Amino acid sequence: MSYLSANMNMLMTAVKKAASFLSRDFSEIEKLQSSVKGHQEFVAAAVRKVEANLRTELSRSRPAFAFAENGKPRPAGSCFIVSSLDGVVNFAHGIPHFSISIATCENGALTAAVIYNPATDELYFAEKGNGAYKEGFRNHERLRVSFRKELGECVFSTQINDKENLGAYAAVRDKLVPQAGALRVFGAASLDLAYVAAGKIDATVSLGNGLSDIAAGILLVKEAGGSVYELNQKDIRSEDIEAVLASGNIIACNANLGKKVYDLLNK
Repeated sequence: MSYLSANMNMLMTAVKKAASFLSRDFSEIEKLQSSVKGHQEFVAAAVRKVEANLRTELSRSRPAFAFAENGKPRPAGSCFIVSSLDGVVNFAHGIPHFSISIATCENGALTAAVIYNPATDELYFAEKGNGAYKEGFRNHERLRVSFRKELGECVFSTQINDKENLGAYAAVRDKLVPQAGALRVFGAASLDLAYVAAGKIDATVSLGNGLSDIAAGILLVKEAGGSVYELNQKDIRSEDIEAVLASGNIIACNANLGKKVYDLLNK
């Protein structure tokens, strides 16, 4: 993909500019590990800097767009759905697996998405109807979900987002572990979804994700040929993206696995 729309260029510029602050702060993390109070304050300040920078940059380019917030109804009309730092625990412990992500939502539909890991300089992006890609130096790599069909051959990922609801998480884990080839907990839902889009993992299943951590990844998976379901939806003959965004309970996988994973988790 040699051509990038003006909108995508704007999103990529905004996320990389914000990431420059995060990269500098990440390089300082190890020096603060011995100071619990200072460490926590440093991480919180890093997140605030990124959020402020993103809001400034995005508002300058699209002043009519509102900003969606986790736990609140999405604004009517056009809005940005922004995650300043998904994988904050990884970041705080010096683990290079975290991201900044931005999605745009227009007329109720996700229209563009960017997910960027500053620690590895990996940027994933998608626009509705134009496919999903990973940024490359000369050419951008088209993303495709995997084609695996058998659960025993597949790598799944999951997240633990709500310690007060560990029973529900344990139920999902206990159903997946005996059937899956492998189960991983990486600690950043946005990157889990990007990895599904890229075919690095075959499916991700998790509960209680924040809107901002999954919106961009959902579009990536869809544009890479994958399927997205609400974990508890009654009928999977069609997807229910609105229900996923509302609940944060998600199954994202290649098209071959959708019914098998859903049936396994809803026995």
